[in-house]
Amino acid sequence: MQRLTISMDDQLAQDFDELMRRKGYANRSEAFRDMLRRELGEMTRATDENGACVAVLSYVYDHHERQLSSRLAEMQHDHHDLTVSTMHTHLSHEECVETVILRGTSSQVEHFAESVMAQTGVRHGRLNLIPL
Repeated sequence: MQRLTISMDDQLAQDFDELMRRKGYANRSEAFRDMLRRELGEMTRATDENGACVAVLSYVYDHHERQLSSRLAEMQHDHHDLTVSTMHTHLSHEECVETVILRGTSSQVEHFAESVMAQTGVRHGRLNLIPL
């Protein structure tokens, strides 16, 4: 492991320490490593649409919306090569939340997630993509 030294102004150092405390890091090194990994992963994803990734797609939907449950299930079956796992939870009589684990290229995963989130009746969709 290499040791790096960085300099920053007092306010930035205080802000970094506060961020570190909020996130529960035990030390600055681990906080900085995680931030750098995230940034490098985002940079890789932005420049390599065919790069491999895993992702979590979560969304809330109204299961009374006409044929929406069937359409969502069909979309996952049509993309069985991307869909690793799905968890379905009933939130209320009307609302359900689904969490879908996806694996594929960044462009395939993003395209699938966008098409799911664009369905009428799907709300609060979020994609968390992790480049591999």
